[in-house]
Amino acid sequence: MWETAALPKLKDSSMTHTIKTTTLHALHQQHGARLVAFAGYHLPIQYQHGIKHEHLHTRQHASLFDVSHMGQIQISGADVLAGLQHLVPSDLDTLPTDHSRYSVLTNAAGGVLDDLIITPRTDGVRLIVNAACKQQDVACLRQHFGTDAAISLLDDHDLLALQGPAAAGALRDIIPAVDALRFMQAGQYHVNGVELFITRSGYTGEDGFEISLPNSHTQPFVEQLLCAEAVRLAGLGARDSLRLEAGLCLYGQDLTPDITPVEAGLGWLIAKKYRADEGASPCFPGAELLLRQLAEGVEKVRVGLRVSGRIPVRAGATVTAADGAAVGRISSGGYGPTVAAPIAMAYVPPSCARPGTALYAEVRHQRLALTVVPLPFVEHRYHTH
Repeated sequence: MWETAALPKLKDSSMTHTIKTTTLHALHQQHGARLVAFAGYHLPIQYQHGIKHEHLHTRQHASLFDVSHMGQIQISGADVLAGLQHLVPSDLDTLPTDHSRYSVLTNAAGGVLDDLIITPRTDGVRLIVNAACKQQDVACLRQHFGTDAAISLLDDHDLLALQGPAAAGALRDIIPAVDALRFMQAGQYHVNGVELFITRSGYTGEDGFEISLPNSHTQPFVEQLLCAEAVRLAGLGARDSLRLEAGLCLYGQDLTPDITPVEAGLGWLIAKKYRADEGASPCFPGAELLLRQLAEGVEKVRVGLRVSGRIPVRAGATVTAADGAAVGRISSGGYGPTVAAPIAMAYVPPSCARPGTALYAEVRHQRLALTVVPLPFVEHRYHTH
């Protein structure tokens, strides 16, 4: 899961309209961040060494991302997990306490309203949602639950993402118990009397953690993390290129209300209990269409693309066949520092989705050759055992 606007559309920090800052705004400035307006916040797109350096440092060591603009929602009440089952296609009946599950909120047409992380806790359910969707998500939840649950947007908490192969070692030096977590597991920990909620998760394809903590304790905790030699700050630019290499969807581009999870290659999100041979009655929005797509196929699918040459292909570019006929569109694209080449994802007909298929895109009046390749571009390295 990620944000709802493409990085090339980010505005410069000289904008004068009202915009929010995170707790770490001054720290970002002190570290030479280039701040931009994004999803209603001033956020660092990069620091002094640049996006490529931050990207590669994350793959080789560990980077700390300020993702406090994202929505943290707490739902408390009786049977709230069962209530959520009516909004998402994933199987929440099998989700244990302190385990996280990636899922999507769907509309009546099977499209994606938002993608999110769901984590049951002893005191309710914690959701992590996209920044630009968090208000509409809260409204949707309140309409659905009514007075049966207390729903809070945790604006008094920040969210940090510590990502990379050295992330576990750096965090273990402060909180030794986190070493027991595996991918998509969570726990509550105390540091200097402050409670931190930590999940072993992230959106880079690397091992890592997302750390929720009270605003008042964010800066000293970050400064403690940055004392680790392996840890450096990284911005939105590297986070976007990392998730693209990992073949992960960007909400607002790869996922929208007009794109279904089946078309996006996320059919695995739809619980097995809803398949014909299981017999459970689906209760989430768009269920009939999504189950039909699983059974009968779709008209478009998300694919990975390698771009010939050095020019990146950006979101929105038209994808064509050899004869020039339009067959799809680029949903995400950019330069992949790890693969040292431009890469992209696109929606095309299944007939054009076979690996090795030659396609084309026009960029700055140049016709660029594309080749369909399997996703992800860089193998995931999650800590699963």
